[in-house]
Amino acid sequence: MPTEQQVRIDLAACYRLVAMYGWDDLVFTHISARVPGPEHHFLINPYGMLFEEITASSLVKVDLSGQVIGTSMYPVNPAGFTIHSAIHEVREDAHCVMHLHTLDGTAVASSQEGLVALNQTSQLVVGDLVYHDYEGVALDHAERPRLQHDLGQHNSLLLRNHGTLTVGRSCAEAFLRMYFLERACSMQVRTRAIASMGQDYPTAPAVIAKNADLMKATNMTEMANRLVWPGLLRKLDRVNPGYRD
Repeated sequence: MPTEQQVRIDLAACYRLVAMYGWDDLVFTHISARVPGPEHHFLINPYGMLFEEITASSLVKVDLSGQVIGTSMYPVNPAGFTIHSAIHEVREDAHCVMHLHTLDGTAVASSQEGLVALNQTSQLVVGDLVYHDYEGVALDHAERPRLQHDLGQHNSLLLRNHGTLTVGRSCAEAFLRMYFLERACSMQVRTRAIASMGQDYPTAPAVIAKNADLMKATNMTEMANRLVWPGLLRKLDRVNPGYRD
């Protein structure tokens, strides 16, 4: 099990990677990670810092009631607390929760059809993707049971008219799932934008099912932690170091 300091470093890196990929929304989205221990305490961004500025030591630790553990000169985004506390309360395996408001992710979340199996990337996502209807800015804690119910045991969620959300056993795993989800949304937006070229080229249902089965059999934790995350940290160290501070 990683130490709290390692979780802090990985979460700070996750914030800076989101900024590097252009997925941030000033200070208005959030990523959280649970720290070791039975208390369900988790770390979240200091509300008011840009994602590219966040460091391991600046992250704010809170409990499931929203009480800050320790001290911080920054508050916590109240909507972020609602969403993340809901998931950390019921999903022991969801050590990291990512929520974004990207242009393409929100566009697909706001479309009637949602994400469809247009291409290989989307076919790696749709089998583990569910939806949660929009109830307004997530300030009402009464929404939490419905959010918990809609996510269930799935790992990717489109928040209707709102944005994208993924969970993982590590920051690396949640990030990799978000990469696939966001990329699938962007591919769909581009495909729809060139509709003048003709109708979507269909994929055989058997192939879609085959890809879904492949993802079920894939060890996402292993892929994320060993194959993807080390390279991402090396790149981050080159272009935006300091997240470990």
